Amino acid sequence: MTNGLTKNVFLAGMALCGSIAATAPALALDEVSYGTNWLAQAEHGGFYQAVADGTYEKHGLKVTIVQGGPNAANRSLLIAGKVTFYMGGQLGDMDAVKEGIPLTSVASIFQKDPQVLLAHPDAGVEKFEDLAKLDTIFMGKEGYATYFEWMKKNYPGFKDEQYKPYTFNPGPFITNKASAQQGYLTSEPHEIEKQAGWAPKVFLLADAGFTPYSTMITAQTKTVEENPEMVQRFVDASLEGWYNYLYGDNKAANDLIKKDNPEMTDEQIAFSIAKMKEYGILESGDALEKGIGCITDDRYKAFFDAVVKIGLEPADLDYKKAYTTKFVCKGVGMALKK
Repeated sequence: MTNGLTKNVFLAGMALCGSIAATAPALALDEVSYGTNWLAQAEHGGFYQAVADGTYEKHGLKVTIVQGGPNAANRSLLIAGKVTFYMGGQLGDMDAVKEGIPLTSVASIFQKDPQVLLAHPDAGVEKFEDLAKLDTIFMGKEGYATYFEWMKKNYPGFKDEQYKPYTFNPGPFITNKASAQQGYLTSEPHEIEKQAGWAPKVFLLADAGFTPYSTMITAQTKTVEENPEMVQRFVDASLEGWYNYLYGDNKAANDLIKKDNPEMTDEQIAFSIAKMKEYGILESGDALEKGIGCITDDRYKAFFDAVVKIGLEPADLDYKKAYTTKFVCKGVGMALKK
């Protein structure tokens, strides 16, 4: 009798535990947000991939992607604490230090900034330095104030008289054979070929020596210092997302991109992915051996020194406040490459 009673009590206890376990809520996911720098596109694909295929959830995160665009202010939202992470860049990093804004970049998805200059295929422009022979270069104000200053310092022949404002309309470039135009490797070349019927010559500024880190994961310094474990999980999941996006089934991610940006097409997405791979935008330099997202002190300092020489940043800037290497260069996600 006693043994039977004990057994029954034990079984009843086990059943109760099972019932409690079945009704207990799952561990809550950490809710974070990532503000991008423009409308949804393939250049943001790895982040959308990690949302679409559950990679963020696997790492204990519920991630909301806050789309950028012409009227968005996602960097300001980061500064105000309204988004957790932002798609920053190295020049913005250093400007934040100069302005006393405590931000820290923890990964750089793009080893090469996709900024390009475009020329007509039959204008005698074969090398980057040949662009100096052209009468006109259509550029935005930001490009004129940054990489054009670098071009004038490092290549003979470039002069202020070449500058004309770029209004995101390729028409003036298409009709002027003696001109060049700024663009994004993954966008303007495709659009110009569609409109003009010929493919422009493409010159990637990063391959010419202007080498900022780009498409970064930037957070408030407070977040990085107080919650490094969460930051590491977001970084790791994002890197896995990028390898899956580039080399796995990315249909669900592309569907999310097109949902956020209905003007995006499958043709444009395919073009962008192909160009990112062809030019080593994500996988070049340190990232080839240490994984997508890698930041190194030597590389960061080299670009800082380059912009100091052209007066964009003061030589005494404590630029090391702008980033950390502790979360990257660990080969995370490389095993997913197929």
